[in-house]
Amino acid sequence: MGELDTLTGSALAQIRAAGTLLELEEIRVRWLGRKGTLTEQLKSLGALPAGERPAAGAGINAAKNALQLAIEQRRGELAHASVEQQLSSGAIDVTLPGRGELQGGLHPITATRLRIEEIFRRAGYEVAEGPEIEDEFYNFEALNIPANHPARAMHDTFYLKDGRLLRTHTSPVQIRAMQRGKPPLALIAPGRVYRRDSDVSHSPMFHQVEGLYVDQNVSFANLKATLHKFMEAFFEQDLSMRLRPSYFPFTEPSAEVDISCVLCRGAGCRVCKQTGWLEIAGCGMVHPQVFKACGIDAERYTGFAFGAGIERLAMLRYGVNDLRLFFDNDLRFLAGFAGGRW
Repeated sequence: MGELDTLTGSALAQIRAAGTLLELEEIRVRWLGRKGTLTEQLKSLGALPAGERPAAGAGINAAKNALQLAIEQRRGELAHASVEQQLSSGAIDVTLPGRGELQGGLHPITATRLRIEEIFRRAGYEVAEGPEIEDEFYNFEALNIPANHPARAMHDTFYLKDGRLLRTHTSPVQIRAMQRGKPPLALIAPGRVYRRDSDVSHSPMFHQVEGLYVDQNVSFANLKATLHKFMEAFFEQDLSMRLRPSYFPFTEPSAEVDISCVLCRGAGCRVCKQTGWLEIAGCGMVHPQVFKACGIDAERYTGFAFGAGIERLAMLRYGVNDLRLFFDNDLRFLAGFAGGRW
């Protein structure tokens, strides 16, 4: 038994000193394997006198159990240490300074929209929103667009299977606002709109901003002054503006809005096709039929409305010559706007 205690102590010391799982397994085989030291001790029990065998066998089994327990404990310690080593070697030191940091920025279309909103908010206008999926009443009928109008043709409008459609302008937002509230009303409606068109200057999805002002004694002169002041504030320069007679079903009278070219200042260039003028928006006085559809007394109230493409404004402000650049997600193009002011 004295020799057994010595062997057990030696085995325990080796187990505690094992530095790897592989080394620990070699120790287990050396002591507890089929030809291990303690296993051989059990085989030698037959050479002992019959009276000594039970005590000797019990001592050997106790030693095996002690070694097995020590091996399992050391295996757990080594496995934990291995995991900790792997985690520490692959860890990111968050206290280190960052590498390759690039300053982001707003998309130019978003920056343009925010600039428009900021200008009109300063003038007392509300920014209104509405659904992008509309029905024909809000998108067409309430805007005095009859069933046979070209704007309702399939080649212009994306229709859904349930008969609804993707709005072709943000004018439905104005209709909802007039139905919901009573004059005076002053709002702009920026947002995404959809039409079946795609080329260098058109996109199936684009952004539009429309404005509406309704009150008593609102005149065409108010409309002209509002648009003129907005254009000068947006482009940050003095501009000439002219209104050309036009036709829109939802306004009467209606006009196209031209401003002096912001690039050549009216001298004539490639962008303005040497005319010195840029077509920028459409506008007019709200048609009485539109007021009627919204429950507003056209004998008491008048109002004006206008609309412009946000991409068009952005292209002129930032000198972009291809609409598709705004939607290509080319980081080289977008990087030019990072960190910039609206």
